[in-house]
Amino acid sequence: MDPGGATHADTASGGAGGAVGVRIQQTRRLPDFLQSVNLKYVKLGYHYLISNLLTLCFIPLIIVTLIEASQMNLNDIRQLWLHLQYNLLGVVICSAFLVFGLTVYIMTRPRPIYLVDYSCYRPPDQLKAPFGSFMEHSRLNGNFDDSSLEFQRKILERSGLGEETYVPEAMHQIPPTPSMTAAREEAEQVMFGALDNLFANTNVKPKDIGVLVVNCSLFNPTPSLSAMIVNKYKLRGNIRSFNLGGMGCSAGVIAVDLAGELLQVHRNTYAVVVSTENITQNWYFGNKKSMLIPNCLFRVGCSAVLLSNKAMDRRRAKYKLVHVVRTHRGADEKAFRCVYQEQDDQGKTGVSLSKDLMAIAGGALKTNITTLGPLVLPISEQLLFFSTLLVKKLFNETVKPYIPDFKLAFDHFCIHAGGRAVIDELEKNLQLLPIHVEASRMTLHRFGNTSSSSIWYELAYIEAKGRMRKGNRVWQIAFGSGFKCNSAVWQALRNVKPSRNGPWEDCVHKYPVKILA
Repeated sequence: MDPGGATHADTASGGAGGAVGVRIQQTRRLPDFLQSVNLKYVKLGYHYLISNLLTLCFIPLIIVTLIEASQMNLNDIRQLWLHLQYNLLGVVICSAFLVFGLTVYIMTRPRPIYLVDYSCYRPPDQLKAPFGSFMEHSRLNGNFDDSSLEFQRKILERSGLGEETYVPEAMHQIPPTPSMTAAREEAEQVMFGALDNLFANTNVKPKDIGVLVVNCSLFNPTPSLSAMIVNKYKLRGNIRSFNLGGMGCSAGVIAVDLAGELLQVHRNTYAVVVSTENITQNWYFGNKKSMLIPNCLFRVGCSAVLLSNKAMDRRRAKYKLVHVVRTHRGADEKAFRCVYQEQDDQGKTGVSLSKDLMAIAGGALKTNITTLGPLVLPISEQLLFFSTLLVKKLFNETVKPYIPDFKLAFDHFCIHAGGRAVIDELEKNLQLLPIHVEASRMTLHRFGNTSSSSIWYELAYIEAKGRMRKGNRVWQIAFGSGFKCNSAVWQALRNVKPSRNGPWEDCVHKYPVKILA
């Protein structure tokens, strides 16, 4: 559970986030055609021209070659053949180098990693926690004073969460029962629920799994969560299993990266990535404001992802992994401590969120997209960015840096649903449209902050809405304690339809809903 990803920005900016309606009377005037043309048509034309510059340069060369070839007669072809015969040694050497180069390329090129399918756990209805029930339970358990109760009420109202999110069974009890047994039961319920659905939808036998990666930040029992899965599904004895702990909301992308690296080494196999968070033993029962926010934001959730390096799986796979970019700011002390598990003055354990969290997250995002940009942005955007940067450095420091248009690189955005303020800031700073952040907002509203699995609930929302088309690119971006910002880029291999028993199957028709600030 990474409240860092969840971001206390919801409380810091929640009040300021409330929109105040002000009617401003404007004088009628002609539209600024120059600005609109620059933004819409000239930029699109420039993007097309630069992106296809190499092709446009080769067209004259190809035309000249075709003209010369069409003018050759049989005698010219015979002379060319004789010339090649007299230079047999050169032909053989060139052919040998060509074969050697192709062999090296085929042997060393990265194997494509396919996302066959994934599953997101949908808890039973009895675990739903409407605001009224949440506040009544908080009052009855006797741990919170009036100030803390009022603080939690305000956070809930401004959080962007809806009335149908889920908390674990132990938190529905009065008093709560955050025992080890209850925590194990929560972990088994969500992990096995997601995996059962994944195996049913893909018809993959558990014995065929060669790599297993599980990530859960704050609950790491012995035996591990990965061992619980091995025991439940009787996975094979030589499975490569890993259990990632303490890595926060961005650990889902880290787990995908680790599984992808292992699939580069181990041929012809499957990898399963399970991303979850455990709430039962990590509920805070004190009155320190900065440690109360996770109680209001984090909810039950889990995802299970099936990856493959088998060429035969390309036909049925949904996506292909294109890039993973990871950024770690842990060397900076403020970044390292901005999301910190500790005890309060009364000895009660919780996760404290620093007031600098949003600034640190912004710095991590800037570093991450600086690395990701050259990999995904069209050359037109890269040239505009670097030329503006050069002008700013050499001539005029007041020139604003050009913000690349990531909408030219991606068709869909899955921004970690850590909190309303996080989504608001990324929408503004990346100049996204409301539809680009719709999946994140609706996931936050319907399921809350499910930590590292939230980006998969968002992808499921896009599929459930029927928006995923062949060739579309998806950008998954998540923030986590440490402090980390990680990105994964996927490309759709077909028009993707939602899988059976998806998390939005019974409610997608209700969305999008209008969320009042």
